[in-house]
Amino acid sequence: MSTSTNITKRAYLHDAIDKELLAILRADGRASVSKLATMLNISRGTVQNRLDRLVSSGAILGFTVRAHDELETDVVKAMMMIEVVGKSTNQVIQKLRGIPQLTKLHTTNGNWDLVAEIRASDLQEFDRVLSDVRTIDGVLNSETSILLRSV
Repeated sequence: MSTSTNITKRAYLHDAIDKELLAILRADGRASVSKLATMLNISRGTVQNRLDRLVSSGAILGFTVRAHDELETDVVKAMMMIEVVGKSTNQVIQKLRGIPQLTKLHTTNGNWDLVAEIRASDLQEFDRVLSDVRTIDGVLNSETSILLRSV
């Protein structure tokens, strides 16, 4: 998947501390700067500077809440595999990024070119998302599986 966006980001080389910082934030996106500094054994100012650089470089795209699956019983979750025509992958990706119910988008190998994670509030919205994706110029084929439960 292309990482280019309409916003120009500054280049920033990521080191082992940045990678560890990102790993901690993936597990606890609400960790305070003080907690991060203690866990990384660096100063709070250094943590804040690194966070600022990670955000401005585009390495961190945003901060979000991950709710426990038991709290999201009314959410329709699915995985959609997408086949793209020829060299239109970048154009298709840009269109897919405009659909908010597609929470993640991955390139892949094999029969499918892209895999999209879908979260919809109900089946009607889910059906609309499927239709929206399938009508994008460059989408040749798709297959979707609704996720029933996590095991």
